[in-house]
Amino acid sequence: MPTVHFLNVCDGDCSIIQHRSGRVSVIDICNGQTSTKRIIAETVRGLQINQYAAKTASLSGNYGMRDNPTEPIWYMKKLGITGVFRFILTHPDMDHMDGLKALCDEIGVSNFWDCGVRRDKPAFGDHCPYREEDWDQYELLRDGKSPGVTVVCPRSGHEFQFANKGAPTDPNDRGDYLTIVAPNATLVQSATDSEDPNDGSYVMVYRTCGGNIVFGGDAHDDTWKHILTHHKAAVQDCAVLIAPHHGRDSDRCYDFLDTLKPNLTLFGCADSEHMGYAAWNNRDLLHITNNQAGNVVLDANNQGIDVYVENLEFAKRWTTHDVTKTLNGSTYIGMVTKPVPAPV
Repeated sequence: MPTVHFLNVCDGDCSIIQHRSGRVSVIDICNGQTSTKRIIAETVRGLQINQYAAKTASLSGNYGMRDNPTEPIWYMKKLGITGVFRFILTHPDMDHMDGLKALCDEIGVSNFWDCGVRRDKPAFGDHCPYREEDWDQYELLRDGKSPGVTVVCPRSGHEFQFANKGAPTDPNDRGDYLTIVAPNATLVQSATDSEDPNDGSYVMVYRTCGGNIVFGGDAHDDTWKHILTHHKAAVQDCAVLIAPHHGRDSDRCYDFLDTLKPNLTLFGCADSEHMGYAAWNNRDLLHITNNQAGNVVLDANNQGIDVYVENLEFAKRWTTHDVTKTLNGSTYIGMVTKPVPAPV
């Protein structure tokens, strides 16, 4: 069955998908300094979560996992990943490509997805937390100058082999069930012109046997308007949402949640005063943060998506946790039930 790993990588993003095909997708990377650096002890173990088994209010508090991030290349090696079929950079911000050179050097990438947004090279200096070599690696990949790597530039609604279209000899094959719902050419151009790449960010739907998982990138209002106008059926009533912009409150409109109605939302790390919790709490939508859970592992099956979390102390707060059921160093906390499509 397909497995998604939503990693705790400080203030950035990194998700790993192990597809049923055997291919591996990596969506963004952060905290990828070097695979020899592992900040959190391997003895820290996961948590268990059942949908609505515990209310968010009872799970509040600082669990400190933001200060114990995972190094994604170390994590991939621990999973036995020896090559990445596709690296998807949702948009060219450094907190989404921190460690890109190390990923290419130590694991290897076969295909690079370029959203198309262009921006000037940022300033790197003594006080910059990011490394110039990662930006340089991005430019090599983007410009087709990285040997052995194919550059792919898909847009909203595109169908192509291995993503959402299989081999030509098998009309029933849908590849790895990844569908792009944003950006389109207009959003890319607007993001480039404004020098704000967020509304040119990739937003993708991963269709699993247990329900759809929506990867929100750093999408802002214009992106969600486009998605709800052109791809509403693909995103509505999803099983899991990877919160856009790490879950930060960016003075945006959250009306898209009324359509997505995610059974579970995963937030990245940021100071609590910067998180958009209210939009989810006001709609009684369940959400978990990396600061609470550490890494989160989603394992799809025909009934729904089993959820595992790294932080055992957080896991114990769920009434359905099971410390005997673990996956990749994380503990089972429950199942997100497969959504039932709304009647037409």
